[in-house]
Amino acid sequence: MDLPNDALVNYIYPNNAHVVWSLMIVIYPFITGLIAGAFVVSTLSHVMKIKDFEPLANFALIAAFCFGLFAGVPLLVHLGQPQRAFNIYFTPHTTSAMSVFGYVYGGYMILLAIEIWFVYREHFVRMANETRGMVKLLWSVLCLGVTTYHPDSGKVDRKFIYWLALIGIPWAFLLHGYVGFIFGSVKAIPWWATALQPIIFLSSAVVSGMAMILIMYIFMKWRNQTHYDYIMIKKFSAIMWGIFIIDWGLEMLELVHVWYRNDFDWTQIQPLISGPIFTSYVLGQILVLSLIPTIILAVVVLSKITGKIMMYLAVLASVLHVLQVLFMRFNVVVGGQSISKSGRGFVEFHWEVFGKEGMLTAILILAAPFVVYYLISRVLPVFEVKARDMGG
Repeated sequence: MDLPNDALVNYIYPNNAHVVWSLMIVIYPFITGLIAGAFVVSTLSHVMKIKDFEPLANFALIAAFCFGLFAGVPLLVHLGQPQRAFNIYFTPHTTSAMSVFGYVYGGYMILLAIEIWFVYREHFVRMANETRGMVKLLWSVLCLGVTTYHPDSGKVDRKFIYWLALIGIPWAFLLHGYVGFIFGSVKAIPWWATALQPIIFLSSAVVSGMAMILIMYIFMKWRNQTHYDYIMIKKFSAIMWGIFIIDWGLEMLELVHVWYRNDFDWTQIQPLISGPIFTSYVLGQILVLSLIPTIILAVVVLSKITGKIMMYLAVLASVLHVLQVLFMRFNVVVGGQSISKSGRGFVEFHWEVFGKEGMLTAILILAAPFVVYYLISRVLPVFEVKARDMGG
C-alpha cells in the first residue's frame, strides 16, 4: 500500500522524543547574563568614573555577586550526578568549553569577592572597633585582623577596586559570551549555529542585568520611602535603550541573514518560527517584549517627561526587557531542540511544575539571589552614596 506523500513529515527518531535541555538550561544563561549586566553597571562608576551612577556602583557589585552564587545551581540540578561537577577542576580539559567554564566562573567569583572586600574594608574595620564579643571576632576576621584604617588606606583600596573592576569587564564578558559560544558551535542545530550567537548572548546579558538593577534600585527606594534620583534614572535608561537597540538589531540581523541565504538552514528554521515557537518568539520576544519597551524608552529618553511618570515608564520597560531576555533564552534553548534530528517534524516540549526541571524549581533558583541580597544588605551599607534629592 502506498503511503501518502506527507507520511513522514512528522517523523522523529525514538531517542529524540523529548527536549533534553529543559528549564534549568534556560535559566542558567539567564542568571549568568544578570551577573555580566550587573557588573557592567558597577564599572560605570568604578572604572568610567561617571558620578551620576555612584548610587548604583556598590549595589550592582553586590547584586552581581549574589547572582553569581547561584549561576551554577541550574546545571547541578540538571546533572544526574551533580557531585561529579567538581571533576572539571581536578581533570581540566582545554578543548572542553564546560571545563574551561569551571575556571572562568570560579575565578570570576573570587574576583568579585575580593573587590567587595576592598569596597567595604573600611566598614569592616569600623565595625570591628565598635562591637564586642563574638560579633567583634567576626568583623575582625572579615578585616583579616587589621583593625586600623588610615586615610592613605582609602587611596590604596580605590586603586585596587579600579584595577579589579577593569580586569572584571573582559572576564564578565568571557563568562557569559562563552555560553553563546557553546550554542553557536553546535552545527547540527541550524537555530543555534551562527557566529553571532556569542555576541547576541552578551549584548542581551548586559540589557537584562541593567534592567534588573534598575528594577531592584527603584523597588528598594520605594520600600524604604527614600527619594529617587530622577536624573540618574533617565541617563541610565538612555544607556540601556542604546544597548538594547544594538541587541535587538543583532537578533534581527541573524534572522534576516538566514532568510536571505534561503539554504537548508532556512528550511528548518522557517517552519519552527511559524509553528512551535511562533507565539513565544514572534509575538512574545519580537513584538511585545522588544518593540513596546523600545518605544517606551524612546519616550523616556527623548521627551521632556520627568518625575514619577518617567520613572514608572522606565520600570515598565525594564520589566519587559528582563522578560524579553528570558523569552530569548527559552526560544534559543528549547526552540533549537524542537527541530527533530530526523529533519522532519518537531519535538514537543512538556512543561513540568514540581519536577527537578519544573517551573517551581526554576522560580526558587531565580528567587534565591534576591534572598541572599536581602541578607547581605542587612549587614553591609549598600547605598553609601546619597542620591540627589530631585523631589518626591
